[in-house]
Amino acid sequence: MKLPPWVTRTLVLLALLLAAGGAYFAWKTTNTPSAEMRYRTQPVERGALTQLAAANGTLNPVTLVNVGTQVSGTVKQWFADFNDEVKEGQKLLELDPSILEAQVRQSEASLANVRSQLKLAEANAARAQELFRLEYISRQEFDVATQSLEAARAQVAQISALVQKDRTNLGYSIIRSPVSGVVVSREVDVGQTVAASFQTPTLFKIAQDLAKMQINSSYAEADIGSLKEGQQATFRVDAFPSRTFRGAVKQVRLNPTTVQNVVTYNVVIAVDNPDLVLMPGMTAYVSIVVAQRDDALLVPNAALRFRPATTTSQPAQRKPGAGRPGEGRRAEPGNGEPGQSGTVHVLTDGKPRAVRVRVGITDNRMSEIIGGELKAGDAVIVEDRQTPAKSAGASRPPGPRLF
Repeated sequence: MKLPPWVTRTLVLLALLLAAGGAYFAWKTTNTPSAEMRYRTQPVERGALTQLAAANGTLNPVTLVNVGTQVSGTVKQWFADFNDEVKEGQKLLELDPSILEAQVRQSEASLANVRSQLKLAEANAARAQELFRLEYISRQEFDVATQSLEAARAQVAQISALVQKDRTNLGYSIIRSPVSGVVVSREVDVGQTVAASFQTPTLFKIAQDLAKMQINSSYAEADIGSLKEGQQATFRVDAFPSRTFRGAVKQVRLNPTTVQNVVTYNVVIAVDNPDLVLMPGMTAYVSIVVAQRDDALLVPNAALRFRPATTTSQPAQRKPGAGRPGEGRRAEPGNGEPGQSGTVHVLTDGKPRAVRVRVGITDNRMSEIIGGELKAGDAVIVEDRQTPAKSAGASRPPGPRLF
């Protein structure tokens, strides 16, 4: 029996469709990677973990004295230069004393004049007293002579003080070191005129002791709550990139600095500099040890950021108002806080399974797990090789990144 043409075409088409479907299924089965090949995992392990708070700062002497002048004048000669060691009271610089010496001579001449007037007033008062005793003059004339004597004495005292002032200013024309130390900077040269008016000009900067220095660093308000006096710090400088220096937090200053709505606080770090290799003004890259764990359960931060493209197993539903998995307020274990909640994924029957955990401290690469169902040896997913950017958290919602 011969089939109609349209039936034959339909059978042939069905056969082709079945063949194409079988070929696609075979190709899909061959080329679809297994879960172990698709997801990159890393085992949970135990180890030491140190959380650091990092910032940049500037090295400064503990005591830096700005040496100025109280009088104006022209620099006649200087006796100390950059890097010179000076002693307390040592002569540093001399101003031209010509004008100051003239002022001293003028005030001394005025003093001699008023002293002669005092002698005359004393003689007049003595005669007036004798004449008043003999009743040759009135009481009023006697009082006038006595008042003239007192005025002459006051004028002598006034001019004497002026002489002392001018002599003191003449002594200020010689600038001496107020402390023993090293000259860090000389701000003037011979022939330069310095004017001591409303603000004292700086002539020298002297570091009292370069063997003891400090770092003035700026820490963000997010880190300042975990910084305390006495915490250990390490730092590096560009001059010695392979060398690590050590110090300790000396002071956390309460005065905030706000720049473009960013609040920072000055943290002072005490540094020993016995070999004098650290110089004032160097940039220091500081790391302060905030917390340490010797035997912590560690997971990579990439595992806390990982989110599968299609989640087949969700964790228990969050309470209203709870944060997103892996996000929330950072809390320090051991201070009464439960820790920050997060989510990691492990492979179960070839599929990612979400596991809620509580996270402790972090060093920005590994994080401590302080609660949850994870244990050492569990393999957590850190990357989906098919969609690595998305699984790594590239398309997460806006907000602070905590891991």
